[in-house]
Amino acid sequence: MTPPQRRRRFPKAGPEPAPQPEQEGQDPPEGRKKNPERLYVITGPDGAQRSELDLVTLIVAHADPPPSATPEQAALLRLCTAPLSVAELSAYLSLPFSVVTVLLTELLTAELVTARAPVIRQALADRSLLEAVMHGLQRL
Repeated sequence: MTPPQRRRRFPKAGPEPAPQPEQEGQDPPEGRKKNPERLYVITGPDGAQRSELDLVTLIVAHADPPPSATPEQAALLRLCTAPLSVAELSAYLSLPFSVVTVLLTELLTAELVTARAPVIRQALADRSLLEAVMHGLQRL
């Protein structure tokens, strides 16, 4: 007995069109990576010390962007009027986390922003607080 032959449901009409070169002002197609040289230009040489920033570290700006700020730094300062995490800033600017940490280190050094550690809840609540809540509920 021979196995059945498989047929395509939608046969290809012809060869796939060749990818067209990117034009200025258009976003690159999905799957195509951004230019790594651009990231190097934004961050500069990697000889500087970086701040210890976590993905959930909150960043708050103190002032408007100075005229000497790069466009990326100015965008960071405009976004940080309200506290935002480093992960959110990275997503809003479409930049890798490492690039955002370099930019934020420069802003922290210039004292234009403040980094605040996130509030960490305790694993277990205080026993006296739980007892006070329990007694309050029993009185109801």
